[in-house]
Amino acid sequence: MKKIVGVFLILSTTTAFMLPQKKAAVSQPTLKAAIERGKTVYLQRCMACHQMDGGGVPRLNPPLDGASKVKGADKVYLIRTVIKGMTERVEIDGEYYDNNMSANADLTDVQIADVLTYIRNSWSNKASVVSAAEVKAARAKIK
Repeated sequence: MKKIVGVFLILSTTTAFMLPQKKAAVSQPTLKAAIERGKTVYLQRCMACHQMDGGGVPRLNPPLDGASKVKGADKVYLIRTVIKGMTERVEIDGEYYDNNMSANADLTDVQIADVLTYIRNSWSNKASVVSAAEVKAARAKIK
């Protein structure tokens, strides 16, 4: 069954046009809940290396606060990094980091979406949310 989303505008008794409905933004309570859940995952899995303030450790673990790769539009890169981890030297914003990051493939799609939403909206970061559907789609491609 297809679902039609939109608003009908009736111009006369015989003619109607469907106007597209704008995609609803994530509500503030929903965003707040995702950030809170993501913070829990961050404290359990990420904080030891990336630090409480998201500042990382120079030359070892990259900062998450203010990093272009965190705030950027390439969510698949972030999702892949969380799922697969990282073993290569990485350059972020002109600095190089050498410490390995362990894989977190055991996290659910919702947990990954929440922790990335937390990271992308904490400290000085202000970026779009990561949805569980985006994680699911990315996970299917990187297996």
